[in-house]
Amino acid sequence: MPDQDATRWNARYLQDARYATFTAARPFLVEHAVYLPHSGLALDVAMGLGGNAGFLLDCGLQVVGVDISWVALQQAKARLPHLQAVLADLTNFYLPEARFDVILNFYYLQRTLWPQFQRALRPSGLLVIETLTRAMLDSHPDFDPDFLLKPGELRQAFSNWQILVYHEGWVGRDTDHPRAVASLVARLP
Repeated sequence: MPDQDATRWNARYLQDARYATFTAARPFLVEHAVYLPHSGLALDVAMGLGGNAGFLLDCGLQVVGVDISWVALQQAKARLPHLQAVLADLTNFYLPEARFDVILNFYYLQRTLWPQFQRALRPSGLLVIETLTRAMLDSHPDFDPDFLLKPGELRQAFSNWQILVYHEGWVGRDTDHPRAVASLVARLP
């Protein structure tokens, strides 16, 4: 499946103009930037074209961006020369212990990474996650529910962390692409 994922995402980034807009930071990250440190090392999981990574670089952080798509990494690196870009299959990826001050995870759901996030963050490190919930099935019944969060699942998974911000519901209702999401900013205790 990882080879199929890489092929699919490479094709999307090369052929679908909608994905060109992924060079902007996600609104949830921008809205909660007040929690970000002014220096340190950040990890952007499933980075895509680097919109969030660029925002973190502008905030003064060093950034490691990981993605399965070489096309995305190449385009992100061309725009963001200080980015440390890593081509990797996250299903077979090991995060080093106590290395990062910030970890971002937007619109990629791999529950097995969650314990790694706790191990990979330094004490008081910040985790920012936003991903789709099963409420998306109401408008997209073809979505695989295994890749959608159950109600309350994200909050429960990080209930032993200091939760700074939590939202579960619809965002972008006034756009062409409304999304049912769970969004979290949490600090490692």
